Amino acid sequence: MRAVQLVAPGLPVENAEVPMPSCGPDQVLVRVRAAGICHSDVHYRAGRSLVEPLPLTLGHEVAGEIVEVGQQVVSHAVGDAVCLHYLVTCGICDSCMSDREMFCASGKMLGHFTDGGWAEYIAVPARNAVSLPYNVSFEHGAVMMCSSATSLHALHRGRLARGETVLVLGAGGLGMSAIQLAFALGAGRVVAVDRDAAKLTLAERFGAVPVNATGLSPEQVAEAVRAAAGGAGVDVAVELVASAETVRAALWSMAPRGRVVIVGLNPSAVPVDTYRELIGREVELIGSNDHLLSELRELVELASIGRLDLREVVTNTVPLDADAINGVLDALDRYQAPVRTVVVP
Repeated sequence: MRAVQLVAPGLPVENAEVPMPSCGPDQVLVRVRAAGICHSDVHYRAGRSLVEPLPLTLGHEVAGEIVEVGQQVVSHAVGDAVCLHYLVTCGICDSCMSDREMFCASGKMLGHFTDGGWAEYIAVPARNAVSLPYNVSFEHGAVMMCSSATSLHALHRGRLARGETVLVLGAGGLGMSAIQLAFALGAGRVVAVDRDAAKLTLAERFGAVPVNATGLSPEQVAEAVRAAAGGAGVDVAVELVASAETVRAALWSMAPRGRVVIVGLNPSAVPVDTYRELIGREVELIGSNDHLLSELRELVELASIGRLDLREVVTNTVPLDADAINGVLDALDRYQAPVRTVVVP
């Protein structure tokens, strides 16, 4: 079957012919109908984040149709539309049994440490297949498996309470989901920061107060955020950009006992004034890693009832072709890509 693989770090991804995956007794074989292109894939291609074993089929945002079920599978049937939890774990260790499966010692991420969805077919454990409602498209289901799910997990990590103010730093694919999900979880106000006027216009349509950070220092961004939040600062900040400047802006934007949730993969250290920025106002700095299978079911339900709308977020599709995918990865690396692009085999 056709696939697009990373052969070596630092090189473009390549078209490949690979064997059709077999369907184990506890697995489902899925015909891939949509697979997202994520900024993490830029890091994988560049060698900034380890990918092994190589060559490896990338693509960790996957949705499709079940074409075969293993002998032990009773939860799904041929023809079911599903989206795939990208963490393939043992399912029985303490971490897996306590809703912390991202820390499973034997866990592997699709498209990172085991073959992903930039292919015509993929086989995964049946528990990784989340039913996709009829009114949610394959393209939207795929993107939800990373950008939306990561945003939901970050908001949960920030312990967002009803009526609180949320700051979203970065109005890309994750940011658009974070804005909508914050309101779905009860946020009273959302402030969105970016340097792209078009993305800020979309953020405003989703109900956020936009702040254009073009030409502004972190201190000036924080001042603008505080003004947009009514002067008292924000309760929860979700940092999605992966820069020292946006982390600093988030810290300076916080209200007392605010929570800054870091999602962006920043390669450099960020200096923190522990007294003025953390201790003095009892501000928390929180890491957020991946998401949980249980959150995917919550997410799918929110999409099904219209609380998460990705029609203006998934703005581009490309075929299962290395040249087309490399073009999107290049644009993402320059921060010039559409909000979200999906591969449609």
